[in-house]
Amino acid sequence: MFRLSQFMHEIVDPAPVRPARKAKGPVVIWNLIRRCNLKCKHCYSISADVDFPGELKTHEIFAAMDDLKAFQVPALILSGGEPLLRADIFEISARAKKMGFYVGLSTNGTLITADNIGSIAAIGYDYLGISLDGIGAVNDGFRGRKGAFDDALGGIRLARDAGIRLGMRFTATMDNIHQLPDMLALMDAERIDRFYLSHLSYAGRGNKNRQDDAGLSLTRAMMDSLFDAAYEDAAAGGNKEFVTGNNDADGVYLLLWVQRKFPHLAGHIRTRLVQWGGNATGVNVANIDNLGTVHPDTMWWHHDLGNVKERRFSDIWTDLSDPLMAGLKRSPRRIGGRCGRCAHFDICGGNTRVRAMQLTGDPWAEDPACYLSDREIGLDDAPPRLQVTPFRGTNHAPDSLHS
Repeated sequence: MFRLSQFMHEIVDPAPVRPARKAKGPVVIWNLIRRCNLKCKHCYSISADVDFPGELKTHEIFAAMDDLKAFQVPALILSGGEPLLRADIFEISARAKKMGFYVGLSTNGTLITADNIGSIAAIGYDYLGISLDGIGAVNDGFRGRKGAFDDALGGIRLARDAGIRLGMRFTATMDNIHQLPDMLALMDAERIDRFYLSHLSYAGRGNKNRQDDAGLSLTRAMMDSLFDAAYEDAAAGGNKEFVTGNNDADGVYLLLWVQRKFPHLAGHIRTRLVQWGGNATGVNVANIDNLGTVHPDTMWWHHDLGNVKERRFSDIWTDLSDPLMAGLKRSPRRIGGRCGRCAHFDICGGNTRVRAMQLTGDPWAEDPACYLSDREIGLDDAPPRLQVTPFRGTNHAPDSLHS
């Protein structure tokens, strides 16, 4: 995760650089249930509106939580499927809060109603994330149900009015990237605290629909717009939070943006970006799925590390006999192609490994969704790069950045 607003506040009011604090346990994104009332095009868990057998029971979740707390996991992000479809979601959430975890709830928002908003507010979630992938019919097309936008917006308004810290998540593809300005306007109009922009990751239905991944030049234009919005808020003394995910090249692109606009701060921001360090899969972020199986992150459901029904999470997470985990925890990672030769590898960390795996079969190949030119990363003599082939509809600008 790239916390863009933190860097924008550093531009507005630079602070002395102090040693980075090393995280103890990873943030755990926990898919408590696979069932979902929607059918989203980019769903990494390939959920459906059916019950999936073998899911963790309440007492099994509690036992795993005890181990997570002992392992110094700081935060639990409770997700699905749609977590509000679990009958015990509030029991699980209340126990997590009582144990002292930072607790987030990741939902599609359509099931937040006047009947349950009181129960949601009573938990005291540290953060409630609601997914929207466009306005009106655009969102409904992504989410697989007419009326999903209106229902999710109703949930947003109920949560906001209940005083819950609220975020809106937007996954960018070629089919909805044009609606980013409208999404930012919606954020302002509805007084939403946080905007999370997710690049498409090639996992689950997202892998099947990767031909819709945003073209590289459009990705740059999208990031320029987001940078401008985040900077304007920081410069005005605002407290909105802009965050991106699933493309760690965002950090390098921010550095290039700073070099153009605030060259005197480029060195300071680069130091901060190196402290951030880029991709944290298998290190500072982990995933437990609905069956209790542990994965390096949510986009690696095809790679099992072990199951909390059989082994403690702490033992699974520290076991380096798995070659993928050993490679992810290596610092620096050994990445091939243009990623391995990049002058800014210390910022990005080699970007998202699952895309390389899905396109080449090699998790240590270059990330094909890096949207930076060879010149920008110091590789004027680089061989031809892997290419993402975006859908080219008549309303999309040409992709001019492939080397």
